[in-house]
Amino acid sequence: MLKICAVERGGVGAKLHLKKGDEVVSFDGYPALDEMDYLYADSRPSFAMEVRRGEETFRLDVEKDEEDSLRLRFEGNDAIRTCHNHCIFCFVDQMPKGMRESLYVKDDDYTMSFACGNFVTLTNLSEEDLARIIRLRLSPLYVSVHTMTPELRCELLRNRFAGKIVGQIDALAKAGIVIHAQAVVVPGKNDFEDLGATARKLFSYYPQVKDFAVVPTGLTKYREGLTEIPDVDGDYAARFLDYTDALNEEFGANFVLAADEYYIKAGRKMKPASFYGDFEQIENGIGMTAKFTSEFFEALSDAKLPRRKRTLCICGTSAGPIVQELCDAANARVEGLEARALVVKNDFFGETVTCTGLLTGRDILCALQEAKGSYDEVLLPANTMREFEEVFLCGMTLKELRRQLGFKNIRVNREGGEGFYRLLSTLK
Repeated sequence: MLKICAVERGGVGAKLHLKKGDEVVSFDGYPALDEMDYLYADSRPSFAMEVRRGEETFRLDVEKDEEDSLRLRFEGNDAIRTCHNHCIFCFVDQMPKGMRESLYVKDDDYTMSFACGNFVTLTNLSEEDLARIIRLRLSPLYVSVHTMTPELRCELLRNRFAGKIVGQIDALAKAGIVIHAQAVVVPGKNDFEDLGATARKLFSYYPQVKDFAVVPTGLTKYREGLTEIPDVDGDYAARFLDYTDALNEEFGANFVLAADEYYIKAGRKMKPASFYGDFEQIENGIGMTAKFTSEFFEALSDAKLPRRKRTLCICGTSAGPIVQELCDAANARVEGLEARALVVKNDFFGETVTCTGLLTGRDILCALQEAKGSYDEVLLPANTMREFEEVFLCGMTLKELRRQLGFKNIRVNREGGEGFYRLLSTLK
């Protein structure tokens, strides 16, 4: 049930004399499980709702213009569906102890997939859940497919129900639900031949299955007692990219999207920004570099600083060459600028973790303390911290970083490639 905490003035709910404390039991006979049910009903011109007020339960038949709203607010429900799998590549299982509790939560909630773009495996989905997704039109969904071979999926996810994915994808796609799929690729397991079979099966539902991201397994130094998984080297990455290119040529579409990390490890030029369409898998490390550099060079122009400015640009090891290339381009166009990349090795998770987004405040602090030469400012990517908060993965705050470093001029880039150039070309 949904318990009303506020009825806004001027809304249809107020006209129906709904009150704070009322509990919505159902919409059109379907249980009101969460706000998805409310939002779906509220988007329609007519529906019935069952409401409980104290000991009394009554029915309301709602008739309204489609653009009108009940304008109800409900008490928060922080419960999320958690993961029932024990994936051999799970990143959470590779986390050190003693970090904040939220980092150990394994969410696998289809409502969060629709609302926030979180990837879900669907292994905890009942037939009723599947029907609800279709009825409420929760589209698009982001689905961790990994493989369409049922036996292999059960092995990778270590869940005997994981093989249901074939029927689930079929039902969702045929019902018109758009799916963004992904595979975490384990060398020797779901790569090459199996990846090809999975891609072909998923592409058979195109464009309902809109794209298929393939990402390498993230390996930290905390893998004692876990399944041995080989890391990806340059030769493997090159062969893998050749294979994904061949699949896309076969499909006649940019359907299989390889993570940026494969291009970096292979030493290959990134695909152009146009390859990634609307960048709908960018949070998965797909096309992030292309978008960032494209925005940067579009914003690049001649400028002159009133005084010399030496800037350090924080990045992980994989992004180092790219960030340095952008710094060199900015130095050539902005008079007075001396910017350079400061590559930070990830000691916290281990040097096999190379992406910027998993850098910790502790490692950034050490790198800045050891940085040679003097500098006037530090530019920090926003993805090193929690969204809407200035807190690093290790729990250190940006304020603490400034204090321990004894240096205040640390600016945060929250606006991609364009924002990066703007920060480089201006003084604080």
